[in-house]
Amino acid sequence: MTISKELLEILACPKCKGDIYLNDAGDGIICEKCKLVYEVRDGIPIMLIDEAKPL
Repeated sequence: MTISKELLEILACPKCKGDIYLNDAGDGIICEKCKLVYEVRDGIPIMLIDEAKPL
């Protein structure tokens, strides 16, 4: 499952409130500023700072 463009447009990094984008594989959302990757599970972005992985 992929995330809709509309959802990506309204999402922001929960840590810095900055811009994010979907990685090439479609299984993570990246914040360049914080150098974090937020996992996407079954089409649902897990936007929890504690669960984010370093880029």
